[in-house]
Formats: sequence, C-alpha cells, structure tokens
Amino acid sequence: MKTILVIAGPTAVGKTDLAVHLAETFQTSIISADSRQCYREMDIGVARPSPEELKRVPHYFIATHSVTETVNAAVFTEEAQRAADGIFATRDVALLVGGTGLYIQAFTEGLDDIPPVPRETRNAVRQGYAANGMTWLQEELKRKDPQWYATGETQNPHRLMRALEVLEATGQSIRAFQKGRKESPYNVIKVGLELPRDVLYDRINKRVDQMMDSGLENEVEGLQKFKTEKALDTVGYKELFDYLDGKTTKENAVALIKQHTRNYAKRQMTWFKRDPDFRWFGPQEREAVTAYLNGIS
Repeated sequence: MKTILVIAGPTAVGKTDLAVHLAETFQTSIISADSRQCYREMDIGVARPSPEELKRVPHYFIATHSVTETVNAAVFTEEAQRAADGIFATRDVALLVGGTGLYIQAFTEGLDDIPPVPRETRNAVRQGYAANGMTWLQEELKRKDPQWYATGETQNPHRLMRALEVLEATGQSIRAFQKGRKESPYNVIKVGLELPRDVLYDRINKRVDQMMDSGLENEVEGLQKFKTEKALDTVGYKELFDYLDGKTTKENAVALIKQHTRNYAKRQMTWFKRDPDFRWFGPQEREAVTAYLNGIS
C-alpha cells in the first residue's frame, strides 16, 4: 500500500524545513496543503517555501492559481489526488505538508456532500458578520443551530459563517451533511509539530518583522486591485490594506498581523489536537521523526 506522510502544525512552527529534509530522506515530493500558498500573487505574506527549497524538492500546489480563481477543499482534493498519482507512479511515499486542517482532512478522509449555497445567502451572512461582528454570528447559531454550536469551532468566524450559510440555504444543520471519517486508500501516517506557546508566539512575531523587512508592504500594495477577492481576506494582507487605505497606522497594522497570526495558530492547534492519529514532535527532532516514520511506514 502506498503511504502518505502528513506533516502538520501551526504557522511558523517549522513544517517546511522538516518536510524538505524528510522528502530528501525518502527521495520523494511534497504536496502542499496550504490554502494560500497556492496563489501566484501571494508570496512573502504566506511564507511560501524559498526558491532554494523548491529547487531541492519538487512541490505540488504551490503558486498554481490566481487569487481571482476559486480554490477550496474540493479543488485541492482533486489536484492533490492528481499529484499523488504522479508521485506514486515511481515512489511508494509522498508527503502532504501544511497547516490547513480542512485540506488535509478532505484528502485523507474524503469530502462531505454539502449542497451549494446561493451567492445571495453567502453575501447576506458575510454582510451580517461585517455589520454585527462575531457575537452576532455566535448568537445566531446558538439560537438556530444548537446542535452545531454545542461542538463547533465557535471562536472561528469562517466556520461560524459556513455553518450559518448552510443552515439558511438548506434549512438543515451542516451536521446533517457531515458523514464522518472514510477509509483512505493509502497508509496515512500523521506527524504534528508543536512548540511551547511562548516560543511559537515569539517565532510568529519575529517572522512578521522579517516579512515586513522583506517587502510585504510592497507586495500588498501591488495587490490592492484584488483586495475584494476572498483569497486576500488573509492575515497579513487585510491589515495592510487598512493601513494603505488610511484606516490605521503601519505600527498598528503590524501589531494586528502578529496578534491575528497568533490567534490563527491557536485555532490550528485546536483543530489538529482533536485528531488522535497525530504523533507529536518538536520541529528540531529530525532524527526522532525519521525513526518513527521508518518504524511504521
């Protein structure tokens, strides 16, 4: 049976460095499970692998789409499957690497069959959130869909909006369409990377400073004509759009990028920690990870 090695964890934890090392060790390629690194126009702000790293190891789903295109878990699953087929034609192992838990889950466990939501319904929910904030979303779902609210990610606005728009469009809880785990055709081995919270948060703060030093402001300025695209509703971009629009200072925008990135990292860990199949390591434990993978792959 072919093996998928999953390397996951929060932003800035060190996934890319370890993944490139493992890909070279197992002489294979990497499928990126990152919902933003797939966009050609976004580079610095999404911490895309460096040209040197991309040269060392073949990567799939990196800079493959424009921000004007619709990319979601279904698109990712289709392209990841195509990439896996190509890798497995000559290799027994492929790496699936990233921090987008939904993409990893969709590829390894399958997608739920959720009906499409009309654009007007989606826009109404997003406008409600823009006007009334997180509390409004939480109260709407707590009242209308207590089944989802009891176990859902109630601090994640994207999950809240998704649950509410499906409810408004179908009259049913999104839980009614979620079928649970499916058997993967692959041997899936999941490795999670973690660091003490204070260490991770310090790395996040320093990475944001490095992004600014590397020209993130210029990158965002060049993308202003695309700022209404969903892809650019992304930490590091939306805060600098506000600065460039005169809504805040640069110092405050940078502080918000750091804060929002830390918040995102916390949500990522919450997602991955729910999955008991993950074995957890520090990003510096290369030898331990390699020994673990060799022992069960």
